[in-house]
Amino acid sequence: MFAFGTLALASDAAYQSFLPQLVPRSLLIQANARLQQSDTVAQTTGSAVAGGLVAVLTAPLALLVDAVSYFFSAAVLMTLGRSSDRRPAQGQQSLRAKVAEGLKWVYGHTYLAPMAWSSHIWFIGSSILGAVLPALILQDLGLGAAGLGLVMGCAGVGAVIGTTVSTRLGQWCGTGRATVVARTAQPLAVALVALAPLAASGVHGGGGHSSPLDWPGELWAAFALAGFGQLLFGMAMGIEGPLEMGYQQAVTPDRLIARMSATRRSVNRGMIVIGAPLGGLIATAAGTATALWAAVAFLLLSAAVLLFSRFRGARIEVQQLSDDEAVVP
Repeated sequence: MFAFGTLALASDAAYQSFLPQLVPRSLLIQANARLQQSDTVAQTTGSAVAGGLVAVLTAPLALLVDAVSYFFSAAVLMTLGRSSDRRPAQGQQSLRAKVAEGLKWVYGHTYLAPMAWSSHIWFIGSSILGAVLPALILQDLGLGAAGLGLVMGCAGVGAVIGTTVSTRLGQWCGTGRATVVARTAQPLAVALVALAPLAASGVHGGGGHSSPLDWPGELWAAFALAGFGQLLFGMAMGIEGPLEMGYQQAVTPDRLIARMSATRRSVNRGMIVIGAPLGGLIATAAGTATALWAAVAFLLLSAAVLLFSRFRGARIEVQQLSDDEAVVP
């Protein structure tokens, strides 16, 4: 998993650097929205396929099938070849100087800095949610694997809807405002999930109602809260993702895009290392509901960082950047 995370970080940095070489900067939000739509559909479909593969082949063999899919992905990417003549210029800086320049660009930029700090806090809250949600669905509510799959599927459906309307929302009210609204909706969505056990009060969990056909009315009410909360959470992420990524790429010179992406994503991965164990510890000591409310608190703080910064007024200018220019929206 350590190797997987390292390679994924390298791949993400390269991907974010390559996309602006393929499409004009004025189309980056639309391009990111389309890519995120395909990614969301793939993840939603993959979750459903995974359940069937585990049941038929067992989990280890299902992971081998997953590994083969990565080889297929790599083979497709190899057909892209090199971009034409828009490759970033290669300087003679040392690695330390390049890392320092990336840090200075991300945390010294008027608009990128609050985005970075907000996303770091967001990843703590999101990783708490990711660590605790399976325990809530499987143990506290006893909805079984089918219930967990349905709740996670709701997030996928929401993400598809969000990415579909993301570009138009950004054009209508501005990149900054749309991103702030989407991020503010996320703690509200997780709060709905945290309230799900109250709807199921009096019903014993523990997996006794693993089939939806066996769910009493209270469990259906709990599922509705958790499912709608995940739907809203996925929708907000779908709206925010393309806008945030497109803006970062649009305001960053070509030669710094990889460093900008690697800087943000490296720190974000570090926040997962903090958030996931923290969520597990809180859930163990005080219950999953308390851990979910902790996730709500971090997500609220993340939204507040953007809300009270200059980023809320940010817009993407329809113009091309030279390698040494920076956009002032």
